Amino acid sequence: MIVLTTSGWTDYELLDSGGGYRLERFGSYTLARPDPQAIWDRQLDKDIWEHADATFSHDRWNLHTQIPEKWLLTYYHHGIGTGQEIRLKLWAKLTPFKHTGIFPEQSLQWEWMLAKLQNQSARQTPNEAKPEIKILNLFGYTGAASAGASVTHVDASKPSVAWAKENQAASGLSTRPIRWILDDVLKFTNRELKRGNHYDGIVMDPPVYGHGAKSEIWKFNESFPKLIKICQQLLSKNPLFLIINAYAISASSLMLENLLNDVTKDLGGTTEAGEIALAEKGSGRLLSTGIFGRWSTL
Repeated sequence: MIVLTTSGWTDYELLDSGGGYRLERFGSYTLARPDPQAIWDRQLDKDIWEHADATFSHDRWNLHTQIPEKWLLTYYHHGIGTGQEIRLKLWAKLTPFKHTGIFPEQSLQWEWMLAKLQNQSARQTPNEAKPEIKILNLFGYTGAASAGASVTHVDASKPSVAWAKENQAASGLSTRPIRWILDDVLKFTNRELKRGNHYDGIVMDPPVYGHGAKSEIWKFNESFPKLIKICQQLLSKNPLFLIINAYAISASSLMLENLLNDVTKDLGGTTEAGEIALAEKGSGRLLSTGIFGRWSTL
């Protein structure tokens, strides 16, 4: 099984975990928040944990120092050989859902996408016109736009879309080709099929449970198999990749690998699956945050 760990962050660190919590640094602020799988022993002194700037407990953040409503974090990853790079500025906020809106493990897929886009570029001759690469991003924000792709971002949550737009502006990507769609993903993708639209890459971060823009119910085990079948038909004639990230679901990454093999069996390419993890500063101990599956022709 493959285990992917994060890199490229100077404004984020997993400092410690254990006792049902994780201790993290987001920019200048240290936060302690619950993680039910972290049932092992903590490695840092109790005093360090007690001096966290904020702790999430009993469904609310308890502030131990003054923290602004939002603050900027920077992520940077340089490409190899082509001059392409990912350079993002992202707004962090303390939400009622115990997260900050920043999911550092997602950068693993940004870096992988960048490599695939670079490989595609390297295949072309110097005088060959470079076609627009179209990426469909379902449920979550992606760094693909900063690597030169045209991105269609679909999310049923109006606040999430607004937040992603703030990140776009902060990252200096306001002029990049990003299309924002507030819609239920199943309804949108079905309409895209009828319109005859296709995409070179598709990225999905499906939730376990959720509601669409008009209160449509999303249940992973029922809805996702339908979605991935639609996405199969939305791929272009020469697709580059499919990526699935899944969090808080009671399933193995083998499930994602099997689904990807089903929908790409006639396309060739390679599939891989495994866990996404954060590595603790100092000890290197890994904390799993989810599972992934991805397929590529490059």
